[in-house]
Amino acid sequence: MTSIVAALRGVGPVFALLFGLQFISMGAMEMSGPFWPIQIKALSPSDGVYGLAGIAVYVCPMLGVSLTSAFWGRMGYRYGNRLMMVRALAGLAITQLLVAFAEDVWTILALRFLQGACAGYIAPAQAYGVELTGGRDRAGLFAWLQVATNVGSLGGAFLGGLILDALPFAAVNLTDGVICAVCAAVAWASLPLPPEGAGGAGPAKATTVSRAPSTGVPVPALLVLMGLLLASRMMLQVPFSLYVSNVYGAQHWITGLSYGLLALGFVVGAPVWARLFERRAPSFVLGCSVLIAAGCLVITGLAGATRVISLFAALYFAWGALLGGTTPVLLALVSAGSRSDRQGSVLGLAQTCQQGASVAGIIAGVVATQRFGLELAFPVVASLYGLSLLVALGLWLKSRQSFDKGELS
Repeated sequence: MTSIVAALRGVGPVFALLFGLQFISMGAMEMSGPFWPIQIKALSPSDGVYGLAGIAVYVCPMLGVSLTSAFWGRMGYRYGNRLMMVRALAGLAITQLLVAFAEDVWTILALRFLQGACAGYIAPAQAYGVELTGGRDRAGLFAWLQVATNVGSLGGAFLGGLILDALPFAAVNLTDGVICAVCAAVAWASLPLPPEGAGGAGPAKATTVSRAPSTGVPVPALLVLMGLLLASRMMLQVPFSLYVSNVYGAQHWITGLSYGLLALGFVVGAPVWARLFERRAPSFVLGCSVLIAAGCLVITGLAGATRVISLFAALYFAWGALLGGTTPVLLALVSAGSRSDRQGSVLGLAQTCQQGASVAGIIAGVVATQRFGLELAFPVVASLYGLSLLVALGLWLKSRQSFDKGELS
């Protein structure tokens, strides 16, 4: 935690506030995350409804975000990313308070979808940070915001468990809603307006529009690679606890610890990758992405082969550390390859792709494990990382060709 504080001091009080808002609000939303199956089970009239709703309660918010992020990105360009951050936090607060009073499964699913559609906090927070820094050290900015999300998720799940041990499930959602409402008020009162002329600072004005700098790789191709890597990670979201219980016969606290090591590895690895990639050429970053995809392939292959729980947990930590060099870094390349006045729209589109990839990964993981069995879960994930490796290799070669042409010209 000392290194986090030092880093925040280095980027200034505004980014300390951004980090804090991300940490607290995302932690609040994760207070109920691990415990939705308990509530859905209690409210489901049959096992069939429970099986469907147990997956949908996680997928519905992702679908909501994926369908609306690009729209909210355009609204951020017109009215300002700061306002979009406040809007997203207020939307989370209102829908979470409504969920607390929902008494049937279908109402909960509808509200969870609405929650995703009204949310979309991360994309405007990223675009807002780019506005304030003028695009400097995007990888570091995105890495620290992702660190805030992961640390908040760990703390939020623990706090939610403490509340649920003493109070009904509705109390968890009520607490979530109140915390998000406070975050919305703090963001509105404390975050400064971006400098005049920054993209998305307010209603569009007649200013000179900057051209998008060339990174040597098309933005859609970067989004495809990011989506593949994220889908690979999310395939084990649902079957993970069943896998650990069935294969290792582990107690629940060991399962939770192993799962948390992935997020801990991300928290440790993301700032290291950000420093490594600072001011590096896109070809260097993509070359490292090839190695990261290869490393994920090897680690997930070993995790599926080992029957030693301590080695499995260590591999999960190492996997998380490698993942710290994926989404934040690729998002930085996407941002760098886009015009300064379109950051909100492009990052909103990126969030749409991320949520879509997450949904696809979750569904693919459930289908694959039900069809082929739990023991083949990790080989399937490793195979998808093999595809990611090929895509990353192709993008790296393309970036090298673009770099060589630039040198010749």
